[in-house]
Amino acid sequence: MEEVFRTNDPVKLSYIRHLLSEAGIEAYVLDEHTAYIDGRGPLVPIRVVVHPDDADRARRELSELDQDG
Repeated sequence: MEEVFRTNDPVKLSYIRHLLSEAGIEAYVLDEHTAYIDGRGPLVPIRVVVHPDDADRARRELSELDQDG
């Protein structure tokens, strides 16, 4: 799996999931529960990963979004 985005913003995370789903890219979200325990602080970013074959296309889909941190 290859990381394509990281954020602690739950609204942005929802939008990322939507964008990738609409593009037909299966995304996995890592560290979401750990980040919520941390209070969504910067210590534990929520990471969005995809299959390596989809990584370039996923990055293009998300290119207009600003990464946190």
